[in-house]
Amino acid sequence: MTTTTAAIVESAGAPFSLTRVDLDAPRPGEVLVRVVAAGLCHTDLGVAAGALPFPLPGVLGHEGAGIVEAVGSAVTSVAPGDRVLLSFTSCGACGNCRDGHPAYCATWLPDNLLGGRRGDGTATLTRGGHPVGGHFFGQSSFAGHALADERSVVKVAPDAPLDLLAPLGCGVQTGAGAIWNVLQPRPGATLMITGAGAVGLSAVMAARLSPAGRIIVVDRVPGRLELATELGATDVVDTTAVDLADAVAELTGGHGVDGVVETTGATGVLQAGIGVLAARGTAVVVGAPAFGTTVPVDVNHMLGGRTITGLTLGDSETQSLIPVLVDLVTAGRLPIDRLIRHYAFEDIQQAVTDVITGDTIKPVLRFTHL
Repeated sequence: MTTTTAAIVESAGAPFSLTRVDLDAPRPGEVLVRVVAAGLCHTDLGVAAGALPFPLPGVLGHEGAGIVEAVGSAVTSVAPGDRVLLSFTSCGACGNCRDGHPAYCATWLPDNLLGGRRGDGTATLTRGGHPVGGHFFGQSSFAGHALADERSVVKVAPDAPLDLLAPLGCGVQTGAGAIWNVLQPRPGATLMITGAGAVGLSAVMAARLSPAGRIIVVDRVPGRLELATELGATDVVDTTAVDLADAVAELTGGHGVDGVVETTGATGVLQAGIGVLAARGTAVVVGAPAFGTTVPVDVNHMLGGRTITGLTLGDSETQSLIPVLVDLVTAGRLPIDRLIRHYAFEDIQQAVTDVITGDTIKPVLRFTHL
């Protein structure tokens, strides 16, 4: 058992507060990681607010990065002392996992987002002898130590800058995967990305590395639109001033866009994005509104070969994609440092505030020895 300091959410809507918790010893397929850095994501905020039925009190965090301290008896991919990034977990045995699509694992929701425990129902985290919600995305990395599934762990180089690379575990691979794994733009394609947050701007950077000819970014914050231009957008649309459909029609000569990546979770934005798809275009739904939300679709519009597809974690196979992202970041070709602001772990609530107000695009927490 390992005792560590964690940022816990006591109940829906409560702030993060630091407390001591106990981690179970690693089981055969588990890895104990000393957390060095962890990104803060809107999914963490949604769960903390009570938008998803994760068991609280609980420890969140799903963009961890750190150093392996111990491994279970069946672990073969990492050893104590290795530097690792943490991402989502999966069973590895279902049809989607075997086909290279672990983000659509048969047990993805309970194992990552809703269960708060291992698949067999046992707790990874306790406080005062009582279980608390843990195993979030197979890691719960808002703590000085995380007990991660081996399938959540990706080994990186001994000199890898963990406090830069932590966001690759979720936000960056989601945006990049939307472009590379789903849209796969042909040469000269026109893409539109709605929302210039961490996921949207990651999609912009990935699109710039693709053969797409035009990259349109939509937001309401002028500073984020300026950053999008610096990161590769060819055109930006501020929807506080213009109608999205009118702007796209003008930019594309009425043709529309070949691909949309919708990251805001706003149903009106999604509906508008579907409406400006060119024939045979695809809208990728990334932003997640409340469960049960629906969007009306013009069926005759869809008969033009248009597609709407949902996306989880970039449809990524983490052991393949994350190392590529690491190489691109360290080579300066994927400048995610432009999105990041660092905070001490103890200042996690300030990081939350700064995300909500829009002052920070991607907070990354730095951990000292806890």
